[in-house]
Amino acid sequence: MVEGVWVTHPRAALPVAMILRQSLLELALARQATEGQQTKTEMVYQYLTGPRFRQRVEAIVEAFSTMQEDLDKERKAIMKQWDKREEQIERVMGATVGMYGACRGLRGSRCRRLRG
Repeated sequence: MVEGVWVTHPRAALPVAMILRQSLLELALARQATEGQQTKTEMVYQYLTGPRFRQRVEAIVEAFSTMQEDLDKERKAIMKQWDKREEQIERVMGATVGMYGACRGLRGSRCRRLRG
């Protein structure tokens, strides 16, 4: 560098120019990446602290709460059905046992009458 200017042999001019061009492109990309960073950060902060974000979070919470309530209602209804079916099965079992006992009793009393 001579007084802020790159000086080179004519044979090296093209490779030096290519290296300088690549360096300038990378520098421009780096500047572009950081250029709107503060603005983007502020926009994200404003969104997160603003009413739209709050409304969306509330909508999500409300949807989850509604789903949980529906699930609880379904569970309660199914448990009620199961309890009813259990009661019906117990009644059928009780009636079957009673009928079996009555049949055994009838068979046994007939056998005694025939013998005695």
